Amino acid sequence: MSDGFQVKLDFDSTRPIYLQIIDEVKRAVARNVLEPGDRLPSQRELAEAARVNPNTVQRAYREMENMGLVETRRGEGTYIREDEGLLASLRSEMARAAVESFVRQTIALGLEETEIMELVTSSYRAVRDGKGGRGDVR
Repeated sequence: MSDGFQVKLDFDSTRPIYLQIIDEVKRAVARNVLEPGDRLPSQRELAEAARVNPNTVQRAYREMENMGLVETRRGEGTYIREDEGLLASLRSEMARAAVESFVRQTIALGLEETEIMELVTSSYRAVRDGKGGRGDVR
């Protein structure tokens, strides 16, 4: 298990906790905090650390297993699946979702395609050059 893996949950969010747990694991894999073959905390350990019901963690682990993100080894625990394409797939999925959300929001603000593209280009350059607003890319 990677020592750097921590779950940060937003209990005020409308997004269910088990989905937030899945998102945190995906993010950790995409950022190489968790790597294929790494052991996840036991369901009980994660439930205690995140202060959630163990059934919520169980549901998250079951869903991650169904989507092929993790595998449970009987008597050993739950591990990030060893799949060469996993990292690329997760990064692509997460990037696509972030871009789609951004595009929907900018369209709702009334921006046209050229304005959106110019905004993306200038924001990309500012972040790349260390001149971005927040400084962190989450």
